[in-house]
Amino acid sequence: MANSSSAEKRILINERNRLRNKAYKSTVKTIYKKCLLALENFDGSNKETVEKLISLAYSKIDKAVQKGVLHANTGAARKSSLAKALQLAKK
Repeated sequence: MANSSSAEKRILINERNRLRNKAYKSTVKTIYKKCLLALENFDGSNKETVEKLISLAYSKIDKAVQKGVLHANTGAARKSSLAKALQLAKK
């Protein structure tokens, strides 16, 4: 247990931040998987849906990087892999 009031506060803040980071990571993973699944089943009819999903994924990834949940290079790699999958799906 904490020996001082500031240490107790740090424990509470760390737990709050851990839960927030977990939520961001979970959201990014879920949307990333949805995008990949939509790209696997890509045909001309669902183009708008796929583009909306990818836009949302980019937004969430950027937000996670901005908040420090994901490293900048990790975010760039995820966005790059989505863009690559989109190009392959369009062919």
